[in-house]
Amino acid sequence: MTESPEDIKTQTDVPALAHGAKVIGDFVKTLPDSPGVYRMIDSKGDVLYVGKARSLKKRVVNYVRTEALPLRLRRMVALTHTMEFVRTHTEAEALLLESNLIKKFKPRFNILMRDDKSFPYILITDDHPTPRITRHRGAQKTKGHYFGPFASALDVRRTIVALQRAFLIRTCSDNVFSNRTRPCLEYHIKRCTAPCVKLVTPQDYQAQVTDALRFLSGKSRDVQDDLADAMQKASESLDFETAARLRDRIKALTAIQSRQTVNIPDLGDADAFGMATKDARTCIQVFFFRAGQNFGNRAYFPRHAPEDSPESILSAFLAQFYENKPIPPLILTSHIPAEQDLIEQALSDRAARKVKISCPERGLRRNLMDQLLGNARDSLHRDSLARTKDAAMGESLAALFHLPAPPMRIEIYDNSHLGGTGMVGAMVVAGPDGFQKNAYRKFNIREAGKSDDYGMMREVITRRFAKGKQDDESWPDLLLIDGGAGQLSAVMETFESLKIDSPPPLVAIAKGPDRGAGRETFFQPGRTPFQLPVGDSLLHYLQRLRDEAHRFAIGAQRTRRKPSVGESLLDSVSGIGAARKKALLRHFGSAQAVARAGLDDLEKVEGISRALAQKLYAHFHET
Repeated sequence: MTESPEDIKTQTDVPALAHGAKVIGDFVKTLPDSPGVYRMIDSKGDVLYVGKARSLKKRVVNYVRTEALPLRLRRMVALTHTMEFVRTHTEAEALLLESNLIKKFKPRFNILMRDDKSFPYILITDDHPTPRITRHRGAQKTKGHYFGPFASALDVRRTIVALQRAFLIRTCSDNVFSNRTRPCLEYHIKRCTAPCVKLVTPQDYQAQVTDALRFLSGKSRDVQDDLADAMQKASESLDFETAARLRDRIKALTAIQSRQTVNIPDLGDADAFGMATKDARTCIQVFFFRAGQNFGNRAYFPRHAPEDSPESILSAFLAQFYENKPIPPLILTSHIPAEQDLIEQALSDRAARKVKISCPERGLRRNLMDQLLGNARDSLHRDSLARTKDAAMGESLAALFHLPAPPMRIEIYDNSHLGGTGMVGAMVVAGPDGFQKNAYRKFNIREAGKSDDYGMMREVITRRFAKGKQDDESWPDLLLIDGGAGQLSAVMETFESLKIDSPPPLVAIAKGPDRGAGRETFFQPGRTPFQLPVGDSLLHYLQRLRDEAHRFAIGAQRTRRKPSVGESLLDSVSGIGAARKKALLRHFGSAQAVARAGLDDLEKVEGISRALAQKLYAHFHET
């Protein structure tokens, strides 16, 4: 969290400032007059600041002249215990390294981009004779055609559903595809032509895939014209059933385009950034355009000091934003970023082609910037209201739970499992700025007994606090536990076993009768259990914290058990591919029946030789 000038002034002492300036001055004597990156490090080894320079010597020497520094940088100098340097060939190379190190170390005195999650893509595979369309996130290792990035998973899901209606491409996995014996629901609701059971020829299906690729590549008008021509010919031939199907496909394409309310002709591939700043807070709205189509938008709230200029904020944001993302040839911005030429050069080097940054002043692109600015202002206003509300909730929490001050870090814990399998503990973090998703943690339960909720909570708390220290910034001001008196006792016993004399304040939230929301009971050490009035705003806030922990725990649990869902006992037997697996399941009815079958019965299955039958039998009956 960025400190105010008053805090900085009171926390900066003269001897520490003089010592930090001396440390920096000693390094200056040996620095080269060449480009590079420098790091300021405190006594704990934490990185305070990462900077780049055209000349390391000329840039770093400025920190020695402390009387000319603003209060915030004086405090940084006072905290500096040592420094590290990396020489680079060019200043552009230094800029790229700087952004990489900022994202790695998240220094407290740097402008910092937050919420740096990867973006989802649409993938049409090319590693199967019958391609499928699917959502993809992460490294692009699967062979196929990727389209994106999209701003959110919701944008991808909606687009895929619309593309299914328009082009009737399958979404099922290759394993499901190879084991189908009749059309699935997707065929009956007219989202697929059922290539799995040969209800469409390979040539016709490939034509569907080709049309989808053309549409996503920006040739949407050509695709619609071709479909319209085909519909007209079918109608003239009195083939009204085919004409109706083509009409529905044209409507689906129109639906996709109607949702893309922001489109600029001849824009091609571009990202657009609109920035609004108010009361030392900044929102940057990003719109993604690919092949002239709008792939959605996302809002970011970078962390920065009050005195940072919009131009420097945008410059730092762009460098960090593209550190691990594809760079389009054109970047539109509402402000001219600081060191525009340098950023263009650095991004061009990273993309291995020319990248242009443009700040439109007129025409349709200026209208786009105005719309982005309006979205950014609206997002900033909503964020400000939410922050004000969360800050007020902090004061109410302090009063309700008898805390010495409003909590700056609240940790909420929940556990999740399915019948004792896939046991996972979850921790979410909240504060005056809302949920801090980069601080969330999940714990795969290793030691607790099956369905032992108390044991799971003990294990989670032990692993979280075994090495924790109360002077750490990550030490919570309040712990909320999803559970009742039993869960609270388990946590208290765990703190005793860890010999933590002053554990954070603990509160357990038990659901009401029939798990009814609004009738929760709160348990706190040394107090009689109590409830809050139904409809109380503080109760709603606590429910929101509890529900976020519940959501995260369930998501983590599903992720952990996902590899086992859909697996068959036969999958672990080498030599049993899709065809033989299908034959075995048809003959015996289930994988369990295969496992119980005798050697002679296994050998009767078509495609199962004597040797393979022996292998199967040995696999399921070995001791």
